[in-house]
Amino acid sequence: MPRRLIVTRPLAQALPWVDALRARGVDAVALPLIGIEPLADPAPLHAAWAALPGLDWVMFVSANAVEHFFAARPPGGAWPATLPAGSPGPGTRSALQAAGVALIDEPVPGQADSEGLWARVAGRGWAGRRVLVVRGEDGRDWLADRLRAAGAELRFLAAYRRTPPVLAGEAAAVLAAAVAAPGRHAFVFGSSEAVGHLQRLEPGADWRAAVALAGHPRIAEAARAAGFGRVQVLPPRDGLDEGAAALAAALASLVGPGTGPTTPAPPPPLETPGS
Repeated sequence: MPRRLIVTRPLAQALPWVDALRARGVDAVALPLIGIEPLADPAPLHAAWAALPGLDWVMFVSANAVEHFFAARPPGGAWPATLPAGSPGPGTRSALQAAGVALIDEPVPGQADSEGLWARVAGRGWAGRRVLVVRGEDGRDWLADRLRAAGAELRFLAAYRRTPPVLAGEAAAVLAAAVAAPGRHAFVFGSSEAVGHLQRLEPGADWRAAVALAGHPRIAEAARAAGFGRVQVLPPRDGLDEGAAALAAALASLVGPGTGPTTPAPPPPLETPGS
């Protein structure tokens, strides 16, 4: 049964999760299966900041979208106090709060995704309302399609770019250990894209003995398609502390009574892509 938990989020987000999990006695390591990079040209982001007063709603698809949008704030730029922002989950909400956004629309309880957010805001009367969707260079259009069908005037803004992982040194060693002994590893996936990158990195790997802990049923389906023998969907949790506690409990249940995670050794250093 699994003894090591592999966090596959982008590096800047994975490390706080690793720290929180290790504080709970979990042998957790980061294996970033998605790279996040700023755009080469920030001009569209600067223009979007200037246009904020004319908008009715801004939808941020992720914490990365929030962080990169606010990192590009031009001198003197300010978020309008009366402009609401949409968040599909607790990570995005926390990033918006940290950025000083006061009006935040969140999903209905128990459904931390675009569908849950639409359930919250669908009845507002979107005809003619001006909406900006801040995301990576591409993304899932489910909510955008609903807004457009409801009559909203929609525009997309790329705030960052996602890149395939470039693994080297200890990060490559973490993956090699998982391939060699999949039954001793559980992967935490926050996106289907991360599952796809794992398949491309190790196309011949046999993951039937490994565990995948997925943040959404769509991600769980991708993990099953990749050959993971045991897949568990994690319920939505509010923030890092609750999420880490839930992951630690999920891993302990997989390990079995009386054989829970032991105190982990210090994690190996990870090299960022291109370092």
